[in-house]
Amino acid sequence: MAAQSDGGKAPGGVGYGGGGFAQLYDVDGEEPLDSAAIHICQCCRTSACYWGCRSACLGSLLGGGQPLVGVGIRETHCPPREQLWLDCLWIILALIVFFWDVGTDLCLANEYYRRQDYLWFGLTLFFVLVPSVLVQILSFRWFVQDYTGGGLGEVEGLTKRGTVALGCLYPGRDRLQLATIWLWQATIHILQLGQVWRYIRTLYLGIMSRRQKEHQRRWYWAMMFEYADVNMLRLLETFLESAPQLVLQLCIMIQENRAETLQCISSLGSLLSLAWVLASYHKLLRDSRDDQRSMSYRGALLHLFWRLFTISSRVLSLALFASLFHIYFGIFVVVHWCAMAFWVVHGGTDFCMSKWEEVLFNMVVGIVYIFCWFNVKEGRTRYRMVVYYIVVLAENTILTGLWYTYRDPALTDSYAVPALCGVYLTFAGGVLVMLLYYGFLHPASAHLQPSPASSCCAQLLWGLPLPPSAPPTAPPTPAHMSKSQTDEDVAETCLPVFQVRSAPITSKPEGPLIKIDMPRKRYPAWDAHYVDRRLRRTINILQYITPAAVGIRYRDGPLLYELLQYESSF
Repeated sequence: MAAQSDGGKAPGGVGYGGGGFAQLYDVDGEEPLDSAAIHICQCCRTSACYWGCRSACLGSLLGGGQPLVGVGIRETHCPPREQLWLDCLWIILALIVFFWDVGTDLCLANEYYRRQDYLWFGLTLFFVLVPSVLVQILSFRWFVQDYTGGGLGEVEGLTKRGTVALGCLYPGRDRLQLATIWLWQATIHILQLGQVWRYIRTLYLGIMSRRQKEHQRRWYWAMMFEYADVNMLRLLETFLESAPQLVLQLCIMIQENRAETLQCISSLGSLLSLAWVLASYHKLLRDSRDDQRSMSYRGALLHLFWRLFTISSRVLSLALFASLFHIYFGIFVVVHWCAMAFWVVHGGTDFCMSKWEEVLFNMVVGIVYIFCWFNVKEGRTRYRMVVYYIVVLAENTILTGLWYTYRDPALTDSYAVPALCGVYLTFAGGVLVMLLYYGFLHPASAHLQPSPASSCCAQLLWGLPLPPSAPPTAPPTPAHMSKSQTDEDVAETCLPVFQVRSAPITSKPEGPLIKIDMPRKRYPAWDAHYVDRRLRRTINILQYITPAAVGIRYRDGPLLYELLQYESSF
């Protein structure tokens, strides 16, 4: 489901054939294959340069010198010809893992109730229902934001105002259909199936993006937006439900000195759910950004095993400690969460659109850091990761050491040594798999030798981007531009947020241009048009009322704005 990948170039340039939900583009051909094609810099042959990143050829225009070799240039490989069945299989497996995790937890709660273990029944059911209800509320709130208040529902005639305003475009929409849609959404969220419906809808949109030649980019970006939503919801749910559920079940098995089959199956489902969601989240985050190379499925699979091993080590040490020291375990979790949240806040994240949302996000990340590493800031990642894993290893050693010291030998001698070996062997295995991932399958950016700056970067500097198929020409100078053109470009940089205007006339028709008076968020944050529902509603409306692609421009300090000509679609 990516527009880019870390695979090598296919023979004969980039082809549109192949499979998968990704739209593939012909970079070297004479004509673009679709209006949604990614723009490629004509001087350094990368998309990262043309999208407004700090590039060597663009820096040479600002400084007037020769381009610097390898500074800020990210290599853009052609996407691999991944088959459609791989993308479908990934989503279907995600659904299976979800049902496995939640279903076994409910069956286990029923078993505790049947055995009259009401404490374990209450805790198990609590960790299933409360996170699920919170996630369903958030999911339904996103639906309301997307389909009301001038959103997608108004364009499709799903609101009263939309039916009146756009009745000529959608004559078949009426109040009955409106009531049916709202009733359906309310029902699936009451039944706690909001994520399931979003997974199914993602699968449908992805298949349609490959089979529908007309308005193909609309289907593709609809799938990307939907898949981003369900991954964010699943990430929140797994660390509120699966992670504490896994610790609880391991603690019960240690205390009762026996492990039942259903308990083991439930614990394995929770562990796999945690690892799967983390791998899926990071893969989709890279797929959604044009300035990052996509993660292949081989890389996602290795990422999955990295998470499986490290989370297993962490959860096992927590469960051993919690089986003896109930109160001190709660104190340890709170202290660790506060320390990690403070560390994240001190690092200065930029994920959300408001200050309070950012604080809430940092608190959630603090919960994630109780169990595993989660990158939230670009730059010096390896140093922060080393510090985190050293702290976790020290904590695991202290927790398991205290358990081993104060345990009852008569009850625990049969599994004490294997438990200690499991903590350290799984941790070492996770670190080893992590090194293999970063050494061989991590989509690290390669550097290219840039050629002298040509027309596209010069046009970007003066605010007049060319289409990707335009041949290189001599870079323009201010003298080449009339006074009226220069004044107009300067005036455009002062437009307010979300103001929409028609794009400049080029060699091919272009759609509306949304100018955002804010810099683009840096990886690993989501782009603003993924997390800001207002901007997404604007894109949705424009995609339905115009046949051309919608452009998005983010502000940039030195250049007054940063060009991000997303050919997004619904």
